[in-house]
Amino acid sequence: MSLQKVTARDIIEKKKKGEKIVTITSYDYSFAKIVDESEIDLILVGDSLSMVMLGYSNTLSVTMDEMIHHTKAVSRGVSNALIVGDMPFLSYKIDNLEAVKNAGRFIQEGGAEAVKVEGGTEIIPTIKAMIDADIQVMGHIGLTPQAIYQFGGFLVQGKTIEAAKKLILDAKNLEEAGVFSIVLESIPWQIAKLITNSVNVPTIGIGAGPYCDGQILVIHDMLGIFTDIKPKFLKYFGNIGEAIRSALNDYKDEVINGIYPDREHSYEFQQQELNKLNKWVENVDICEEAHKLL
Repeated sequence: MSLQKVTARDIIEKKKKGEKIVTITSYDYSFAKIVDESEIDLILVGDSLSMVMLGYSNTLSVTMDEMIHHTKAVSRGVSNALIVGDMPFLSYKIDNLEAVKNAGRFIQEGGAEAVKVEGGTEIIPTIKAMIDADIQVMGHIGLTPQAIYQFGGFLVQGKTIEAAKKLILDAKNLEEAGVFSIVLESIPWQIAKLITNSVNVPTIGIGAGPYCDGQILVIHDMLGIFTDIKPKFLKYFGNIGEAIRSALNDYKDEVINGIYPDREHSYEFQQQELNKLNKWVENVDICEEAHKLL
């Protein structure tokens, strides 16, 4: 495709023009290539790979090295979408210098154009340090999965007036700090609408209703591949998991019953040469010939 690479500025412009922003996660070359061919605006290499790719029970276990590994794979398959690397647990909240270095790894090693961090007003100094180092930053408030032990689980946030006020103020502070967009996760749609109308940078919703400037889903969730959990906001846009299971069962049956591979899916050896080879096999001691190669 000959599309121009999407930039953080393009994402901001989409909000100004009233155009919806379409984003999705990806974690490997093959999926990223398909997503990019679909002209998706932004690909997040999410720390959700901890669950859907690595089998952990939450997002806290994935490491920086694992995130960089998967970001590299995604970047090899993408020519058009903006790639955002999701900064994992403990990679940016301990020390600002370490945070900038880790963010820089996503850009320098991983091939991403931006990073995402979870948190509100409390991490503004860290965000500013990254932006001062010429790193584009996406914010993330509401349900921030790296804080699930603090929240007591994957629970909807912003359900009281005080909590909703805090989200609105956090979003405004993130905008003023210089983020190019803000993910709003698992909050009532009315609060997401208020936030979206309060800030000039795009809001990207996941479980935040229809009034955000864009939407994101975990690709393995929306395709029905990862089915361990199904939050209320999740819609299956395909049942690829079932298609995969069906294909594997068909493959298994055909192998067991000698149907696959057939001649159509096999390579041919020239018959005249095969006759010579058969004669050789009949007239030599295979063990003796093999030992000569040692």
